[in-house]
Amino acid sequence: MAKSASKAGGTPATTLLTRQKITFTAHTYEVDPKAASYGEAAAAALGVAPTRLFKTLVATVDGRLAVGVVPVSASLDLKALAAALGGKRATMADPAAAERATGYVTGGISPFGQRSRLPIVVDSSAAGQETVFVSGGRRGLQVEVPPSAFPDAAGATFAPIATA
Repeated sequence: MAKSASKAGGTPATTLLTRQKITFTAHTYEVDPKAASYGEAAAAALGVAPTRLFKTLVATVDGRLAVGVVPVSASLDLKALAAALGGKRATMADPAAAERATGYVTGGISPFGQRSRLPIVVDSSAAGQETVFVSGGRRGLQVEVPPSAFPDAAGATFAPIATA
């Protein structure tokens, strides 16, 4: 069952949000190891619409790692991500490279508090929400944040990078 708390310790993401004085709510849930999609399983466990729960995906844009943050109900448009970053070509990053660069495990990669400061683009649909959910830095932890948290705490930009 989902639990809520105003603060959650132990991850670089929650530490960064707290240090930056960004209001967030931590939501924990039981991880289903058999789930086909971590994001869809998290949305179902928390009772959140898949359009409000965003997944953090690491891609390679013109040979450099970058991050796309899109609703779990959508897919990352790699061409749109490349264009948003002024690049020509994007592919999904190797999961091991994503884990090394971010410091998080696949299924728990947060846009906040990453080991390396990667360029981050958040789908523009997030800007129209009061709050959105993203990984808090480990499987079983989501943080609910206002869209302003992305540029403020992660240096992210907004662009239409999701496809249905």
